[in-house]
Amino acid sequence: MTGHETQGIEIDTTKPHPARMYDWFLGGKDNYPVDEEMARQLLALDARGRDMARVNRAFMHRATRWLAENGIRQFLDIGTGIPTEPNLHQIAQRTAPDARIVYCDNDPIVLAHAAALLRSTPQGATEYIQADARKPETILEAAGQVLDFDKPIALSLLALLHFLDDGDGAAELVDRLVERLPSGSYLVLSHTTGDFDPEGAAQASAMYRARGMTLRLRSHAEITTFFDGLELVEPGVSLSADWHPELGEVIEVPGDGPIPGYAGVARKA
Repeated sequence: MTGHETQGIEIDTTKPHPARMYDWFLGGKDNYPVDEEMARQLLALDARGRDMARVNRAFMHRATRWLAENGIRQFLDIGTGIPTEPNLHQIAQRTAPDARIVYCDNDPIVLAHAAALLRSTPQGATEYIQADARKPETILEAAGQVLDFDKPIALSLLALLHFLDDGDGAAELVDRLVERLPSGSYLVLSHTTGDFDPEGAAQASAMYRARGMTLRLRSHAEITTFFDGLELVEPGVSLSADWHPELGEVIEVPGDGPIPGYAGVARKA
C-alpha cells in the first residue's frame, strides 16, 4: 500500500478519507491533497460544506452538554474523527468531571493523534479504540474495559451512518449497539440528508462511489427509523441546527436554505 508514515502509523494517502475531509472542512491540518481535492469538489456541489461540518460539531457540543446536565456519566463515541478542541470528553467533563468516555475510529491518522483524546480529568477517564464501526462486538468488548454496561451510557453516532449503506448493515449496527445499552441510556445521532437537494445529493453519492466509498444520504423518515423503540427527546429528529439552540454554539450560516442534516437524541426505557 502506498501511504505516508505518521508516528509509526501507516496512512493511506492514495484516496480520500471522510475523517480527514471533515478535518479539512473544519480548518484542520491533518489531511492530504487527495482529501482537499475531493472536499473542494463537494464544495462545488454545495458551497456550505464547511458550515455543515461546523453545524454538526456544534450539535455534538450541545447534545453532550445536555446529556451531562441530565446525569449521564458514560459516553461511547463511534466515528470520532480527528481531534478538534473542544472534544466530546472536554464538553462532558466540564459539567461532570467524573465522566468516562470511550472514543472509536478506524482511520490510522486518528490513532496518531489519540493522545489528544486521552487528556481526562483526574476524576474521569478516556480511552481510544482503533476499530471499524462495522464490528460492534469488538467495540463493545473493548469499551467494557472502561465503561460499566450496568449503568447508562450515551452512544454517539455522529455523521457516521451516512457512510454505511443499507446493505452494509447500518440499521443492524445501531440495533446491536443499542441492544447492549442498559436502561436509561441514550442514542445520539446526526446524519446528512438529500431531502433539500436530491440532484446534488445524487451527484455527491456518485462522487463517493467513484472513489470506492459510500455516501448514503437518507431522508428524515429513514433517519427516524434508527430511533425505533426509543423515546425521542424533544424536538425529536430535527435539523441539526434546530436541536436545543438555547444550549449555545449556534452557527450562523449565510443564505436562507437549511443545512442538510438531521439529528436526534433518544432514551432507552
